Amino acid sequence: MAAFDRVPSGIDGLDLVLDSIRLGDNVVWQVSSLDEFRPIANAFVARSVADGRNVVYLRFASHERLVAQGEPGVTEVDLDPNRGFETFTMQVHDTITREGPETFYVFDSLSDLQVAWSADLTMGNFFRLTCPYLFSLDTVAYFPIIRGGHSFAAIAKIHDTTQLLIDVSPDEGGLFVHPLKVWRRYSPTMFLAHRLDLATGEVSALTSGVDTSRFYARMSAEMSGAADRDMDSWDRFFAQARAAFEHGEDMRQTCRKMCNMMMTREPRMRALVQEYFSPGDYFDVRRRMVGTGMIGGKACGMLLSRKIVERRLPGVLGLLEPHDSFYVGTDVFYTFIVENDLWPLRIQQRGDGYLRVAAQLARGIEHGTFPTEIEQGFRRILDYYGQVPIIVRSSSCLEDAFGNAFAGKYDSVFLPNVGSPEERLREFERAVKRVYASTMNPSALEYRRRSGLDTAEEEMALLVQRVSGSRYGTSYFMPTAAGIGYSRSAYRWLPDMDPTAGMLRLVMGLGTKAVDRTERDYPRLVSLDRPEATTMVTDADRHRFCQRGCDLIDLAEGAFAERPCTEVEPLLPVAVRPYVMEHDREAERMLRERGHARDVTFASCAGLAADRRFTDAIRSIMHALQEAYDYAVDVEFTVNVDEGGTGTDASPRFVVNLLQCRPLQSFSGTGTVEVPAGTDGAVLLRASDNAMGGSVEADVDFVCVVDAAAYRACPHARRPAVARAVGEAARIVRDAGADSGDARRDVTAILLAPGRIGTTSPDLGVPVTFAEIAAFRAIVEYADSAHGFSPELSYGSHMFQDLVEADILYCAALERGSTTFDRSALDGLPQVPLASCAADADVAGCVRLLDARGQGLRMWHDLVGGQTLVAFAR
Repeated sequence: MAAFDRVPSGIDGLDLVLDSIRLGDNVVWQVSSLDEFRPIANAFVARSVADGRNVVYLRFASHERLVAQGEPGVTEVDLDPNRGFETFTMQVHDTITREGPETFYVFDSLSDLQVAWSADLTMGNFFRLTCPYLFSLDTVAYFPIIRGGHSFAAIAKIHDTTQLLIDVSPDEGGLFVHPLKVWRRYSPTMFLAHRLDLATGEVSALTSGVDTSRFYARMSAEMSGAADRDMDSWDRFFAQARAAFEHGEDMRQTCRKMCNMMMTREPRMRALVQEYFSPGDYFDVRRRMVGTGMIGGKACGMLLSRKIVERRLPGVLGLLEPHDSFYVGTDVFYTFIVENDLWPLRIQQRGDGYLRVAAQLARGIEHGTFPTEIEQGFRRILDYYGQVPIIVRSSSCLEDAFGNAFAGKYDSVFLPNVGSPEERLREFERAVKRVYASTMNPSALEYRRRSGLDTAEEEMALLVQRVSGSRYGTSYFMPTAAGIGYSRSAYRWLPDMDPTAGMLRLVMGLGTKAVDRTERDYPRLVSLDRPEATTMVTDADRHRFCQRGCDLIDLAEGAFAERPCTEVEPLLPVAVRPYVMEHDREAERMLRERGHARDVTFASCAGLAADRRFTDAIRSIMHALQEAYDYAVDVEFTVNVDEGGTGTDASPRFVVNLLQCRPLQSFSGTGTVEVPAGTDGAVLLRASDNAMGGSVEADVDFVCVVDAAAYRACPHARRPAVARAVGEAARIVRDAGADSGDARRDVTAILLAPGRIGTTSPDLGVPVTFAEIAAFRAIVEYADSAHGFSPELSYGSHMFQDLVEADILYCAALERGSTTFDRSALDGLPQVPLASCAADADVAGCVRLLDARGQGLRMWHDLVGGQTLVAFAR
């Protein structure tokens, strides 16, 4: 070892015992009080400053200072661990990068990180990330930690990572110093306990029987008080809280801490949780939790909504299916990232590699492995559920909050949960990794950036739920129906409907078709003031615009699957079928006239919509939640119907499983806009009650048009390329306003597309992602029956949620008398070249981006009156 690699500690005797501190060493001092660490730190700082070293004090704790304020030659960096593990860790990383190689550090107590983050696991993750980076830059860093305040597992993680771990305890006139780990150094007396004389700086090994006896007597006394140190500090806190509760102590302060530790950081949600949760509710959450940290927005909203119903609607409570969910805390996500050496990619992704490294990080997540202690928690979940189907759902701390719903941005994975215990564990872990990896989805990243959250911590928790449903036939498993509900509707498909009554979007089977725009399927819209009302007059119309496929779990195949509703219908109990299936009487009559008498049915959920017991209950639930939140809400739910009881009340019974609740995102433009009755120029679009969005009046700068005939003629395999061309047009629109830093304020663009945008089927419309259309101010889906395209007024889908939050106007240009839609009005506008069209002949005729700046094209929409106009004006 070269002499210049040796670093004086400022205590000569200590240098002899340790064979010197070396460049790259992280030195952890385990003390019973920080008063024991101060003389050691002060000696190190004084000698390092005298030697001309760059000395930095990282100040982040609430305890008294370890280095005097304004100490000459010392740079102080103030940090706040309460901003979160990821932000704090990256700020420390940035400081180390900025200060450069061979910098010497004194850190505040690591134990205060456990106070800020509530768990030893997170503190250990911080050290495991920070220590190697310091080592790589040949720094020297001193870290104090309080003895007895942490689990053996946390200390073991620090022991495995650091270069030196030294135990310090008080003695009269000095300190006992006991090296526990000294990396790549050894002497016959190095690991003996030593005595440091603070007055002289001399250090001597304890070879005297009297001194040794005194030292080990002190150590034995400390060990007798450490019986619970096999527990994480998180679990110790909850054990103490439960004991206090059982002894009748005042729990208000403890409940506030439990809420802050694991429920939510959002102030309004915190207030609601603290109002409706009892101490036992917090203990139940902890009991059903794997790991530590927050349970995330989705889990918090689900639990809170149930407590509100329990308190406000005791009469309805009996219709709710009890939940038996589990939660995987946010600390597990960070531990997974750390243990699989993905943190460097995480740092890049948080910086200039926001989109560039996302795919690489997602692949790393998908190929990662879980620590043994986390796997044990997963096994506990699977042992509880046995072989009942379950769903692993994202529950990010950013989800389901006031202002940002993140609807559909992250994955949820249905698991049939069949096979041997090891097979089920592998599938469960694969599902967890898939949800974690979905944080890197381009649409999710674009959504975060548009919401100003691209630099915010994305703490991913998981909500694990039993799939509510029944077994039908030999292998099909599903609820009778599922849906999404809104306590307030922004869309009236009939003029006399009351938007304050709320509305539902119902489907047969699993609820995926209620939130996604899927091929051939039309969920049933239910306005809760007129639940049986529909815009379809004839059986033929209702049959055409119905749900054809039913999502379910096929236990025989061990997979999430779609089956024709008519295939599933015979497996349903006879009394249940009318709740989800409806007869096409006109078709049956025509068949009888031709001598082919048979039933013709289709899925519509009409019977469920007609059952006032159900619609009144769900309306009461949503309005109670709205009153409690003081904000409109949307909920997800399942409904299970059986054949009913006996005696006087033999009608089918039902139970509702409340799966999710979140504040309903609202339009920003709620005022009135005067829409001209006439215009001097050509009219592109005039519509009544076919739009969803806030009031707007603006000049139109660009129009992107997808031609229905050309798109229909485009080969099926090339249609996704049309979506990419639309995305290119959106980027041009965004770049046109880049000088302002916010293209949405300076540039107004409209997208005209046939059929359904964002559909999973390219046959029904252009399969764009939200990221590809986010720059448009308005989206118009137009009907073109000649080429087989029909819009779906999909209020309630995830795509709709995105449009609402981004304040993008949606309008359907239908082929009916009250709607005017004439694309020829755009003839003569100059065309903006698109590289994707120039490079692909199949795409070239499908997409045009037209420059309307200065041409007098203007857009009006009045939310109150439901009128929309896009036309040329003087």
